[in-house]
Amino acid sequence: MLFFCICSNYSATAPFCYLTLHHYRELFGASQIKIMASKKDLPPGNRSRSPVSIFVVLGLCCFFYLLGTWQKSGFGKGDRLAMEMTKLTDCYVAPTLDFEPHHIQEPPAESSEPEAKMLMPCDIKYTDYTPCQEQDRAMSFPRENMIYRERHCPPAEEKLHCLIPAPKGWETPFPWPKGRDYVHYANVPYKHLTVEKANQNWVQFQGNVFKFPGGGTMFPHGADAYIDELATVIPIKNGSIRTALDTGCGVASWGAYLMKRNILAMSFAPRDNHEAQVQFALERGVPAYIGVLGSIKLPFPSRSFDMAQCSRCLIPWTANDGMYLMEVDRVLRPGGYWILSGPPINWKTYYQTWKRTKEDLKAEQTTIEKLAESLCWEKKYEKGDLAIWRKRINSESCKRKSANMCETGDADDVWYKKMETCVTPFPGVETATEVAGGKLEKFPARLFAVPPRIANSMVPKVTVESYEADNKLWKKHVHAYKNIIRLLGTSRYRNIMDMNADLGGFAANLDSSKLWVMNVVPTIAQNTLGVVYERGLIGMYHDWCEGFSTYPRTYDLLHANGLFSLYQDKCEFEDILLEMDRILRPEGTVIIRDAVDVLNEVRKIAGGMRWDIKLVDHEDGPLVPEKIFVGVKQYWVGSTGNSTTDDE
Repeated sequence: MLFFCICSNYSATAPFCYLTLHHYRELFGASQIKIMASKKDLPPGNRSRSPVSIFVVLGLCCFFYLLGTWQKSGFGKGDRLAMEMTKLTDCYVAPTLDFEPHHIQEPPAESSEPEAKMLMPCDIKYTDYTPCQEQDRAMSFPRENMIYRERHCPPAEEKLHCLIPAPKGWETPFPWPKGRDYVHYANVPYKHLTVEKANQNWVQFQGNVFKFPGGGTMFPHGADAYIDELATVIPIKNGSIRTALDTGCGVASWGAYLMKRNILAMSFAPRDNHEAQVQFALERGVPAYIGVLGSIKLPFPSRSFDMAQCSRCLIPWTANDGMYLMEVDRVLRPGGYWILSGPPINWKTYYQTWKRTKEDLKAEQTTIEKLAESLCWEKKYEKGDLAIWRKRINSESCKRKSANMCETGDADDVWYKKMETCVTPFPGVETATEVAGGKLEKFPARLFAVPPRIANSMVPKVTVESYEADNKLWKKHVHAYKNIIRLLGTSRYRNIMDMNADLGGFAANLDSSKLWVMNVVPTIAQNTLGVVYERGLIGMYHDWCEGFSTYPRTYDLLHANGLFSLYQDKCEFEDILLEMDRILRPEGTVIIRDAVDVLNEVRKIAGGMRWDIKLVDHEDGPLVPEKIFVGVKQYWVGSTGNSTTDDE
């Protein structure tokens, strides 16, 4: 046989036998291998052979026979290797096979470049550190218009350069939907609300957990019953209402119970004497951030929410000539609903409980009614403690009297911009039945339908075609992530943040009732947050050179696509990574997609942060310069002083 002929005198170098057969296939084609078979197995038409191929095969046989004889004689340079190989009776597998990616840049052996700096734990007193809402700094600012409760970030020289510790005994939050109703006491060890709101059904302390019965100040019989009443006026069930805003949210039970109706509510409350309201909300698995209606505009684009509510939020709606109500109007969509429950509604019943005069409360409600009319809001319902208004769909359908209209050209340019006492104009329409800004599909069709901002060419360089291509790209990216992180898309990762959301493709392709995504559009990126909201998703603006408006340990997974390339030369990577570590839960996951050179810089810093890390090739292969960084935060908790302990 041909193959035996080639290998018989060269069995000591068996790998070369494989190469010989392999190259023979390449030279002559697989059909020529059939010459090793007996003639009786060959079809009649294939028994003839080319004389040239026979001579070549014979030549190869003679060549390898002579080569084997020469090496066996002891004169060949490969003789030692050949003799060692013949002693092996079985295949040998190297014990140190390395399956890690090899695109990591390593410094030359002679390099004096230092290894990753080990970042130390912060003192245990910083367990609940919120850099831009710290109480000591806040008290140095004016109380007028709640300025002292707004964002006040530390200067560079006061930033912490250490890892925020988890409290001793911290546990992974309960999975959804159990997490909606229960929170580990060790994670948020504050009982203040259980005492102050004991008669309002907010939260109860039971053993080592908090229980949230689903009540609230204005819905003591439960959020479900309250939402059912809203649904008699607002089309909550048919997909028309998808995004909601809860101003002064308490522990966010309204948002928690809207989720099972496929509605995402963005809730906010200040960090004040009602300690940990937002922390409780996020611990329960409900979207929330630390915020207040003060002197600065809300971090959302215009026309973001289908519905907004104030449930005894105690916001002075008539103050500053109605400035706060005008800000709610800016972020409320044409055709959207505003809900007010609490003072001054039903003042005839509660004026004594609220310790206010009838005249004062009546005047307040009258002023709110006039402000609503000036905003083109139509009152749809008032019964008991509840009143509901609906914003008109365009200015043509509104017969309002003269109003002070805002002259600012861009109603979406809001980061650190002062709130104004003026009305945001409706986008123009051609008919009285047209929805200003464009009509949205009902959810879930809204998720992948072309958003009006794109259809109307309102986002520079984004077309219908590029939007659809982006959706296809993120479908592929998310599929690749799920191959790397098998539990992605399950309740294991409930609170997720996309730190550079762009058009919201990551969140849209990850959409599930088991999770929600906070889509952050950096203030230095193209303003696409309006598109995100038009898809039925939620998010906010933020500058990643500063701390995010949330408590530590509030997100299960952080995703950052191109974020570090975006912030290169803008601020220190270490500051961004430390902020990611602060808001990430122990054993939470980080996914960073970026250029390999940028990720090598990230890796050097992350190597000193108690993260288990690795780099993974792009889903299209190792030749693509974009890579995927995956990090998992180790479990550790703080203890007395600066020492730390691992999981026991």
